[in-house]
Amino acid sequence: MNAVTRPLAHLGHAVLSGLASLGRVSRFAGATLQHLVRPPFYWREFLHACLQIGWLSLPVVGMTALFTGGALALQIYAGGSRFNAESVVPQIVALGITRELGPVLGALMVAARVASSIAAEIGTMKVTEQIDALTTLSTHPMKYLTVPRVLAATLSMPLLVAVGDALGIFGGYLVGINRLGFSSSTYLTNTTDFLEFWDVGSGLVKGAVFGFIVALMGCYFGMNSGRGAQGVGGATKKAVVSASVLILASNYILTELFFAA
Repeated sequence: MNAVTRPLAHLGHAVLSGLASLGRVSRFAGATLQHLVRPPFYWREFLHACLQIGWLSLPVVGMTALFTGGALALQIYAGGSRFNAESVVPQIVALGITRELGPVLGALMVAARVASSIAAEIGTMKVTEQIDALTTLSTHPMKYLTVPRVLAATLSMPLLVAVGDALGIFGGYLVGINRLGFSSSTYLTNTTDFLEFWDVGSGLVKGAVFGFIVALMGCYFGMNSGRGAQGVGGATKKAVVSASVLILASNYILTELFFAA
């Protein structure tokens, strides 16, 4: 292999490795969906996952949305003042939060918190041979570990997005009436008159997709964790990075689909 073909060989190897990884993740997602519709279903694990993924993620998602809404109002006012368009602050804050920033930032915060937690938990179970013990007890690891977490994240994430949307708009409202000189009634009227059902609905759909991605990446890399503390740490890092990149990529794809529709 000479100096000319060596870079091409490395590029080809990287592309093939990426495609192989994509295929393994796709097969894992397909197996998860198959086990989802086949009994038995472990309700206790599902409810515990809803608590861990949904309820305990509320503070970080809520605080992120609140401050993002406030900062967005300030930035829109600063930009709109150059064109004498300060009055559009309530409308643009509501649209930006519900369609983009609420779902995406909420999902990224959940990915940082949940994907890492799931990968570390399942990876540790693999290292300590607890997953092998489940198989010995005739319990399928994917049905017991993966399905409840993926379903819980898929159902919980739209609720987190809805709460984040409300708090994000509220953050913009607080800044608007306290810092930018808007009256309370005018701000609320402009917000409610401008928002449409699909503005909120598209964000909730994105939230469900993002929740599926977050839990799937955590479970996949946890199940495929290497041995030892270094292997679990690597699985945790890969889960967060992969979930974050896939969230941003799928956000663009979903936005294109909604735009075309």
